[in-house]
Amino acid sequence: MAKSLAVPAARKGMPSPKLRKAEFLARYLEQFRDEGFDAVRGELDGIAAIAWEAYRDERKSPQTRKAGKGFADPDYDLSIDWLAAHAAVEEARKVHARGDGPCRILIVNGSARSEHTCPGEMSKSWRIAQIAKRVFDQKDFEVEMLDLSRLNSEYGRNIHPCKACYSTAAALCHFPCSCYPNHSLGQTQDWMNDIYPMWMRAHGVFLISPVNWFMASSPIKLMMDRMVCMDGANPDPSSTHGKEAGEAKALELAGWDYHRELEGRLFAVVVHGDVEGAENVRRSLSDWMTSIHMVPAGPRAELDRYIGYFEPYATSHEAFDRDKAMQGEVRNAAFTLLEAVRAKRAGTQVAAGSKLKQPRDK
Repeated sequence: MAKSLAVPAARKGMPSPKLRKAEFLARYLEQFRDEGFDAVRGELDGIAAIAWEAYRDERKSPQTRKAGKGFADPDYDLSIDWLAAHAAVEEARKVHARGDGPCRILIVNGSARSEHTCPGEMSKSWRIAQIAKRVFDQKDFEVEMLDLSRLNSEYGRNIHPCKACYSTAAALCHFPCSCYPNHSLGQTQDWMNDIYPMWMRAHGVFLISPVNWFMASSPIKLMMDRMVCMDGANPDPSSTHGKEAGEAKALELAGWDYHRELEGRLFAVVVHGDVEGAENVRRSLSDWMTSIHMVPAGPRAELDRYIGYFEPYATSHEAFDRDKAMQGEVRNAAFTLLEAVRAKRAGTQVAAGSKLKQPRDK
């Protein structure tokens, strides 16, 4: 049993990524190369000097307050950014649990393409999202749209990479993620603290992805990786005093309670490609959502198709215009999710085996 294992020391030995002052300042000031900043170069140098001090001293969370009642260590200084994210997640949990509210659907446009940046044209994923959205235009439904193309087209939208804390110990991965923002490294404006409540509020999720090099899109993968904290992570950073690896290992080995934040939520997935990979990407996304204890709405809610197979990219939208069958299949996927969500909220949906306890966790 895990409880009998000794707590191993965290393995160390990778080269330091720490920058020297001159290199840090050069990187920091690179964002102000526009000649419009020339009039305030002196002020920018002063700001850069403060940024260097924050970096040198590793001031990750410059604004904190005591954790307070309800946390393992009430006197631990928690980031106000994390506390705000925690409050938003808890409010979303309450919204999801209300029995008298609307059925809530989250539609995720996973394509990085947008007419508002370099591609100059909307994505087919966006069009698929609009087809699905029209299906959910029902008086008892409320739709939230998560358009991941805004990572490329909107100023200040970031999803920073997962730092893989979970692989050190489950308890070292906090929910919501406490790795960001990291002010000392300039890792700010992270979108995930807004995205976590979207998934928490939803009764059903309609996920759409193109195939990018045999895989899901990079925005979807960034989001997926950062959602590891929604499946078995630690809701209390004070219990590990931040990122103390040894404390986290000890907590996990003492017996860990895996919090499945999205358990029971229903999903549909649509994957489209142009030459290859659609089947595998659809399977991987379905497997991912099933693995975090979400529930497939039904066979017709999982769709992989090719649009303009081996035809020019320049006419791919026209190929989608002609593919009325696929458009109908997208509607069917949305209707399947709609029916499943209604049935579950009415207490009439049967998901065989969903109440069985898994013999092993992650």
